[in-house]
Amino acid sequence: MGLTNRWAGALAVAAVALPLHAQDGRPAIAVLAFENGGSYGQDKETFEALEFGLPALLAATLSTHPGARIIDIGAVRDAMTRQQVGVDQRIDAASATQVAKAADARYVVTGSFADFYGKFRINARVVDARSGEIVKVVSNDDAKLQDRAQLGAILQLLSERIVAAVGLPPMPAGEAARSRAVPTEALTQYSRGLMFETRGNPAKAAEAYRRALTVYPDYTEARDGLARVRGA
Repeated sequence: MGLTNRWAGALAVAAVALPLHAQDGRPAIAVLAFENGGSYGQDKETFEALEFGLPALLAATLSTHPGARIIDIGAVRDAMTRQQVGVDQRIDAASATQVAKAADARYVVTGSFADFYGKFRINARVVDARSGEIVKVVSNDDAKLQDRAQLGAILQLLSERIVAAVGLPPMPAGEAARSRAVPTEALTQYSRGLMFETRGNPAKAAEAYRRALTVYPDYTEARDGLARVRGA
């Protein structure tokens, strides 16, 4: 199964965790697939899980900004399918623009990640759907924020840089603190839960979500995921 097919399925599962917004004047942002740019030091399944999880995690973090409207994941998935974009290929600015226009998004975010024995980097491209140009490439380029154990803080930093790139004010302080507080192991287990849930393995998904909650009991998204696979 191609990266985008796997990612789209996972985000469709996770979509219920993102708020639905009526059409309004806020800039609409669509989060597309992030590819593994070459990672070492963990088992293959963990990296596959992050392919599922990172876009969902970033979209969830961005959705906490009151000035941004995150495009419904189902709409993003449908747009990618209609445009035949991203299946076993790198998503460039041109194809990202096609998807953004099809999903009625003002901006689109995509990129890559790499984990090299615990040194974790994410590069995200913010593309303007009107011009087709890359507005900015944001990354956790500070050497002090490249430890895998800081994944929650890394995602928060990227979200802050993305909203700044599209001209929005800073993220709310309370939400920023909450996102940074989620431990990396909880984020990883949540990503595993999405992966197994998408693959139709509710038992393994439930186990992963439970592990995420054991690490971080206040993890709302993991609690929602566990309820879904339990049929609640």
